[in-house]
Amino acid sequence: MPFELTKELIEKIESLIEEKNDQELESHLEKYHHADIAEILDDLSLDDATYIIKLLGSDRTSEVLMEMDDDDREKILRNLNAKEIAEEIEEMDTDDAADIVSELSEDIKSQVISNIKDKEHAENIVELLKYDENSAGGLMAKELIKVNENWSVTGCMTEMRNQAENVTRVHSIYVVDNKGKLKGRLSLKDLITAPSKAEIGDVYIRNVDYVDVHTAGEEVARVMQKYDLEAIPVVDEFGRLVGRITVDDIIDFIKEEAEKDYQMAAGISEDVEADSTIWQLTRARLPWLILGLFGGLGAVYVMQGFDSALEKYEILFFFTPLIAAMAGNVGVQSSAIIVQGLANDSVRDSLVKRLLKEVTLSIINGTALGLLVIGFGAITSMAFLVSITIAISILSVIIMAALIGTFVPIILNNRGIDPAIATGPFITTSNDILGILAYFYIAKLILNF
Repeated sequence: MPFELTKELIEKIESLIEEKNDQELESHLEKYHHADIAEILDDLSLDDATYIIKLLGSDRTSEVLMEMDDDDREKILRNLNAKEIAEEIEEMDTDDAADIVSELSEDIKSQVISNIKDKEHAENIVELLKYDENSAGGLMAKELIKVNENWSVTGCMTEMRNQAENVTRVHSIYVVDNKGKLKGRLSLKDLITAPSKAEIGDVYIRNVDYVDVHTAGEEVARVMQKYDLEAIPVVDEFGRLVGRITVDDIIDFIKEEAEKDYQMAAGISEDVEADSTIWQLTRARLPWLILGLFGGLGAVYVMQGFDSALEKYEILFFFTPLIAAMAGNVGVQSSAIIVQGLANDSVRDSLVKRLLKEVTLSIINGTALGLLVIGFGAITSMAFLVSITIAISILSVIIMAALIGTFVPIILNNRGIDPAIATGPFITTSNDILGILAYFYIAKLILNF
């Protein structure tokens, strides 16, 4: 049965903690998966969650910690001393361990690393911390199975058994030369069926997809998605095999990036959660709200320039929200499609082709909406020239907004800026001002005021 977090379960665990009935508490938690325990801890008080972390062995709680919400995990780690954190770190793969250590303050970080008994594990963590967290080097783990191309099949099997003790899951077997340079990968089937005296160099597969330590996480995700890879090797500047990235790591990265882009598109400039502090939420939202305020003030300033027109054709005023909404909505739609295309590398058309496509689509949509406005004007006995003005304005702002929504993300991406910032308030605000300006200029030409 799927796990269900119930009020009765939480009350049972809280009762056992209060009674200090450690034996029954351990027995009760034994049947749950580490992801389920993480869900339980997220629902407990900080003291109770810390109690369980200290009670259970690090071989279990290390996995539990990685499944917890980042903020809750950070609070629990603050309740542990450097030695206790080091015990948790020693049970983690190097990529997970590096993620945990990176969240610690500088003084605690050095204490934790110095308390790790496995010095090779500690050195690997320190190495991973040197890379950008969103690069292949920052995403990779050091645990992998690698064999030398000059080994015999029999010697290779023996060495693989020794290496496998430190690897949670064996996704691939990589082949290197005497200098540690990646040469290819080894099929388990080929290894088992090969003559015992054969050399690995005679049976391994030479074509292998790999990434460099400095490859951006988005590119790693694209390569793994394109070639349906469960894992991908990572090499350094000299082509030496230094780690591997598994599909679960890249899924976590994609999820985090999607959350950031979603928040950015909604006008939130920092990574925040629903339970973040008032100050964090204010700091994340206020900058874009200020941008929206200035955009609104800009639209008011534009309208003031046509106050005489509004006195003569006051009906124009009532259609300004419609014009602004059309410009904003179309701009966000266009930019969202382009941002998505840039993320999955499906935007390959030339700028000219993209221009023609957007203009054609905008003309079709704008014409359809314009005809509906003219029909509405006829039903409500609106002046024909006013209906034509609004219809042509809608067509014009749709074309303009589509072009802005298309090219701004592309330009930002080409300059190395996250194109997600183009969606939401940025596109909406710019299109509001330009849309209102185009609306009144078109009205001036048609209505002759």
